Amino acid sequence: MEDHIVRSYDEELKYIMRRISEMGGQAERMVEQSVRALTRSDFSLAQSVVADDVLLDAAQRELEERAILTIAKRQPMAQDLREIVGSIRIASDLERIGDLGKNIAKRVMAVHEFGQPVQLTRGIEHMAELALDQLKDVLDSYATRDTDRAEAVRARDEDIDAMYTSIFRELLTYMMEDPRNISACTHLLFSAKNIERIGDHATNIAETIYYIKTGQQIEDERPKGDRTTSMVLPVNAATDK
Repeated sequence: MEDHIVRSYDEELKYIMRRISEMGGQAERMVEQSVRALTRSDFSLAQSVVADDVLLDAAQRELEERAILTIAKRQPMAQDLREIVGSIRIASDLERIGDLGKNIAKRVMAVHEFGQPVQLTRGIEHMAELALDQLKDVLDSYATRDTDRAEAVRARDEDIDAMYTSIFRELLTYMMEDPRNISACTHLLFSAKNIERIGDHATNIAETIYYIKTGQQIEDERPKGDRTTSMVLPVNAATDK
């Protein structure tokens, strides 16, 4: 009887871990497809991403309910409790990543309507590649409980922040040079911010993995490369036209 209980409990933990892996794969696809839809003006793909978000939301709710039920039934301690609590946190981050992908997809029509500078599109593609690399690496580190890899993901977050700052600056320049660019650039700016936030959620997951494995929080401050809050609009540039 006791062996049966232990096996049943192990199956519940494995199920939760498997669902996190599945949610991670879905979140990756949504981000990749939303950026591809944005850069190629693919409205059908954008609509598919929006529809997929409902499924990811449902998966997050189901996992949370399953995890809470497991805690209530099994009353896990130490490592097992951290596994289950950590899975709830990671599922929440993955659900938010899906929301951010959906938000990018929703801007496809608006950006297409006003046109978009090719070099800015390439910049957003590159930024998305960095964020997707972060997400893939952190999901791999979750599967293997590799805290070194998780910490490396966390350390690289400033690369995405720096790329966002560069795109932010370039978008401001385009808007100042020609007011007709303002609408498209504003939508691209929000899309770039969504990608930067995806990197933040990957970093959240990395910190949760470290907590699951060690039982401790990472104490040092997160590296940040986002300098947009300190940027100001040059008066001369704004009045030249």
